[in-house]
Amino acid sequence: MKHGLFGFSKGCLQMKRWDELNHFFNATSVMLTFGLNALYGRHKLKGSLWGGEWDSSNAEDFIKYSISKGYQIDSWEYGNELSGNGVGAHVHADRYGKDLIHLKKIIKELYKGSQFEPLLVAPGGFFNQQWFTKLLQVSGSNVLDAISHHIYNLGAGSDPKLVSKILDPNHLNKVANTFINLARTVQTHGPWSSAWVGESGGAYNSGGPHVSDTFVNSFWYLDQLGMASKYHTKVYCRQTLIGGNYGLLNATTYVPNPDYYSALLWHRLMGKTVLAVGSDASPFLRSYAHCSKGRIGVTLLVINLSDQTKIITDVQNGMNNNIKLATEQQNISRKSFSWCLKNTASGAEIKASSDKYSYREEYHLTPKNGYLQTRTMVLNGIPLELTSTGNIPRLDPIRVNVKSPISISPLSIAFIVFPDFVAPACR
Repeated sequence: MKHGLFGFSKGCLQMKRWDELNHFFNATSVMLTFGLNALYGRHKLKGSLWGGEWDSSNAEDFIKYSISKGYQIDSWEYGNELSGNGVGAHVHADRYGKDLIHLKKIIKELYKGSQFEPLLVAPGGFFNQQWFTKLLQVSGSNVLDAISHHIYNLGAGSDPKLVSKILDPNHLNKVANTFINLARTVQTHGPWSSAWVGESGGAYNSGGPHVSDTFVNSFWYLDQLGMASKYHTKVYCRQTLIGGNYGLLNATTYVPNPDYYSALLWHRLMGKTVLAVGSDASPFLRSYAHCSKGRIGVTLLVINLSDQTKIITDVQNGMNNNIKLATEQQNISRKSFSWCLKNTASGAEIKASSDKYSYREEYHLTPKNGYLQTRTMVLNGIPLELTSTGNIPRLDPIRVNVKSPISISPLSIAFIVFPDFVAPACR
């Protein structure tokens, strides 16, 4: 019989399965956030509104079991897509906030004496400013450690215009308002908390076939990683590792899809400190900069959405040894513009540290055979394919004379690492 939401039967996570999952988590050094059922014990009131008291007994027993087994849970997330009008169901924000106070007490009590206390995260739903504000006001200071929201700004996976949305800078820009408004809500009503993207897969309903699992999706994915970081997002969870068209791995062969390599390069190259990128360039040129990860320097992510414009960039030392990127487009007409990298905290322009490094490192990502909907990503001319032993291939950059121009081909993506760039925030 089917009694659950969306016609699904009521599910149950058996502890044997939970044990198996934790063996996998330990083997892969996963930082785990686990979602708890916020409808347990509740009943439907009217339409999609659910009411009644939350029955916390099941969650408490589950947390106790996890502690007894020594399982490391980084955070417990309360509920899934119940904010605002919800998806299939919703709960009023004031009731949700009271539940969080109760759950926080349970977590503190159960982890009393432990070296580590997991974070409390909620609501794991789509941003509704009034609802999120009320949630923070009711739950109060230092209850909610992270406020999580979901994003599917490309719309339905079945949309035949999905590729054109991904390549449209105006469409990609629309979601910035969500990031901006959430950041303001957190700063005003919950400065003890931080913003997370708890789920994002680009297109909902399992993503778009032959789109979400291909090269073209990385234009959306990397752009949104850059935008999320720019607007103070601390954690970004991709939907999914495996499953649906938007899985990072092929669900049948487990072979990585292009977005897997995009995520891996971001993880390896982009540090936590975000730098501003000032530009008067074409809107089809997207650029984000971070302090480099685990090393001195700055890493620039450049995304060229244009199908006919090649970007040529010269790295120059301006007045006071400031670094500026003087750039021109190459197509039918030529137009010059410039970038200026700045420290977002101080506004100070980034400077060259010395002449120690005579090179920069470049990672150019293109689609195999120029076909945007290929499942094979090419790095610096080499297709990214698993080795004969099933391992991830090497992701090596090309080293280029730091004084030579940077060339970004049409419909391509590049990570550029400048070892000799130093920003005050990167020290």
